[in-house]
Amino acid sequence: MSAGRFRSGGRDKCRLHMVTWNVATAEPPEDVTSLMQLDVQPPTDIYVIGLQEVNATPVRFISDLLVEDSWSHVFMDTLAPRGFVKVTSVRMQGLLLLIFAKQMHLPFIRNIQTTYTRTGIFGYWGNKGGVSVRFSFYGHMVCFLNCHLAAHMNYALQRVDEVEHILEKQDFDIADTPHVRDHKVVFWFGDLNFRIADHGLHFLRSSINSERLNLLWSKDQLTMMKKNEPFLQEFEEGPLNFKPTYKFDRNSDTYDTSSVKTWFGFNGKKRKPAWTDRILWRIKPKALPSEDDDDNASIATLDESDEYPFMVTQDKYTCDMSYGVSDHKPVIATFSLELKKCYDTPLVHVSPLGVWSADHDALLTYTIQEDFMSSTWDWIGLYKVGFKSASDYETFAWVREEELPEINEVIQISVDKDEIPLLGGHFVLGYYSTNMQSIVGFSANFQILESKRAVMEGLVPENINGLN
Repeated sequence: MSAGRFRSGGRDKCRLHMVTWNVATAEPPEDVTSLMQLDVQPPTDIYVIGLQEVNATPVRFISDLLVEDSWSHVFMDTLAPRGFVKVTSVRMQGLLLLIFAKQMHLPFIRNIQTTYTRTGIFGYWGNKGGVSVRFSFYGHMVCFLNCHLAAHMNYALQRVDEVEHILEKQDFDIADTPHVRDHKVVFWFGDLNFRIADHGLHFLRSSINSERLNLLWSKDQLTMMKKNEPFLQEFEEGPLNFKPTYKFDRNSDTYDTSSVKTWFGFNGKKRKPAWTDRILWRIKPKALPSEDDDDNASIATLDESDEYPFMVTQDKYTCDMSYGVSDHKPVIATFSLELKKCYDTPLVHVSPLGVWSADHDALLTYTIQEDFMSSTWDWIGLYKVGFKSASDYETFAWVREEELPEINEVIQISVDKDEIPLLGGHFVLGYYSTNMQSIVGFSANFQILESKRAVMEGLVPENINGLN
C-alpha cells in the first residue's frame, strides 16, 4: 500500500477482488482475464478465488495432490506476471480456495492457517462442506470460508444447519481467534445452493427476462432464512442486482432446457433459476449501531475505543455471463478495505551482498527486525521476479542452524555458485517462516549477471567481435 495512493486520514486502503464459481468438473477456460478484471482502477491488492466441483475423481484428485491442479495453474499463470503471488490454498475434494496478494503485502500476511469440514454423505466424503483460510493482515484477523452446501429446493433448513455446523466445528491453532467467528472480518461465499421458493418457472423466467429481479428477492431462501436465524443476520450481502447464476445450458446464456431423469424415464421438468452462488461478509459484532451509520459500509471494532478500526465497503456485486464452461456463472464481488495498520515493518530484512553470478559463490545477509517465532527450519529463497508462490524458488539456503539470532544481529550466508542461475536475470530474496507459513521479508529486486559458463555450456551463443 503506497502511502500516497492509499493513505486516507491516517488509514490505508486496499482493494479485495473475490470470485466464487461452481465449475461443474469442467477444465478451466484459456482466458480468465475478464474474471480477474486485471486493469480495473484502483488496482486490486488481494484476490480470493473459491471454486466448487473441481474435478475430483480419485485418479485426478491424487494427481492434483502431487502437482498443482489445472485451475490453480491458470490463475497463477494469469496473476504472476502482474506481480501477484499465491499466498496459500486449501483443497477438499472438489472444493478449492486460492489466495493471491501483491508481493509488497506478503510480509504483512502472517500466521496463515487452513482447515476444512466435511458435511456430504454423513460427513465422511468431502463432496460438500467448507474450506477456510485465516491470516493476520497488517495485524487484523481475517478469515475466508468457501462452502458447498446441500442441493435441491427442499433442503433449505439443512443448508442452514450445515453452515452453522461448519462455523462451530472449524478451529485454528491461534489463541485469540480459535474459531471462524472470532475473526474481525469473515467472508462467507460459495455455492450455498439456496433456491427461489414458491414461484413457478414461467414467473421466474419472465421476471428475469424483463429485468424485474426485485420481484424474486423476497422468495430467495437465504433472504428468508436470515429472518429467523440470528447467526445469519450477522452476515451482510449486497443487493442481488444480477441474474440468477444457476442453472444454464453449458456454453450459452440460456437457462436449463434439459430433461430431468426420474424413476419413470425423462420428463420435461427444468431446473428453476436460482441465486445459488453468493458472497457475504461479517464484521465481528460491537455495540449496537446508531441510526447515523453508513448503510454501505461496516466497521469492525470490538468497542468504540478500538485503536485499529477496519472498514469494509462493497464496491461491486455481479456475475460474469461471458463464461460458459459450467452450468453456473461465476459471481464477483469487490471490496474496499480501509484499515489502520497495526504494524508496517517486515519481521526480517534480507539483502544480497556484492555482485551475483554463477561464476562464484554469492553472499547474502539477513537481520531479524522484530521478535517472532523464528526457527532453524526457516529458509531464504531466491526468486525470479514474477514468481508464482513461496515454493516457486530457483534455489534456497537454510538460515543459521546453530542458534537463533538476536534482534538486529546481521547474519551472513553463502550461496554455492552451482545453485545460482547461469543465465542471470532479475531476482529477489525472500525469508520464509516455517511457523508463520509465509514469507516475512524480502530484499529489493537485484540483477544476477549472466555467467561465462552459460556460453561454455551452450545456453547462449558466444559473442565474437559484436557478432553471435
